[in-house]
Amino acid sequence: MGLGCTLVCVKRQRTIYTLLAVLLLLCALAAALHLRQKAPPEAARLLPESDAIAFVNLKPLRLATHFDRDPISTSSFRDFIDATGILPERDLDAVAVGLHRMADPSGPNGPVGFSEVFEGRFDRPRLERYLLTHSGPVEHYTTHTIYSLASEGRTVRVAVLGYDMVAASNMPTAEQIHSMLDRQRAAASPFAGASLLADRYADVPAFASAWAIGRIALPFALNGRVTVMGLELPLPADTTFVASLRYTTALRLRIDEVAPTEQAAAESARSLTNLLRLVRDVQRSQQPVARTPEDQAMRQFVDSIEVEARENRATLTGTVPTEALREWSGK
Repeated sequence: MGLGCTLVCVKRQRTIYTLLAVLLLLCALAAALHLRQKAPPEAARLLPESDAIAFVNLKPLRLATHFDRDPISTSSFRDFIDATGILPERDLDAVAVGLHRMADPSGPNGPVGFSEVFEGRFDRPRLERYLLTHSGPVEHYTTHTIYSLASEGRTVRVAVLGYDMVAASNMPTAEQIHSMLDRQRAAASPFAGASLLADRYADVPAFASAWAIGRIALPFALNGRVTVMGLELPLPADTTFVASLRYTTALRLRIDEVAPTEQAAAESARSLTNLLRLVRDVQRSQQPVARTPEDQAMRQFVDSIEVEARENRATLTGTVPTEALREWSGK
């Protein structure tokens, strides 16, 4: 009896230990899945240190607008499509872009440089043949080949990361493309990525199809101010933003300016409200009646915009109807 009781106790202990091990494993898997869900997309985590990061998930937009039915037919793109079999509207699923402020804005490389990661479906052999055909001297870094393509006075370095991902950078040196290749080894970690992601990604609304964080006004900066379509906005070029687009029944835009103080946020909100009022007045005086679907969509979008200040943030929100998305994407 004593031996039998001992064996029963041992079996029970083993069962308990097994159940505990399974429970711990399930908890670890749940925690990992939670972290992955909260983590930035992998394409964004591959980007190097930069002044701003933007990300677009094209799948929801493609589903809503069917923009892949009207492919780009320009001659420069046609050569690329014919050689690689890649149709961007159909095969590109996501794009992550890092913006780098150049030390000399008036220099040969312009005010802003870009590092990019493209995610989608690629025929790797055909793509690599195209890159090799158009490349200058190639560089072999770790296990990857870096191709150098001439584009508008800059050198664009391109590396194929895998069957579904390509990295590129038009910065003057190879530092950024090297960084992206190095980050690929740690990309599986939800904590990987540039410091900007660690600082600001938590502010991006959940389920945003597109978002941008940091000094996202860099491409529109002129003489230290932000200029869009010739209109100077009451914001300095180094203003930090968190912008997002979420699609539900319509495309919802949200832009938060992260101001240094509550007073600065309130002042920005007042300035943007006055500017918005001016835009609406000009729009109505020039076109009392919206004549085209594009005019109507733009008017609906402008009329939907609201600006408010809360704590140290000035927030702009607006809505673009689904019909407008289809109209614009089909052009």
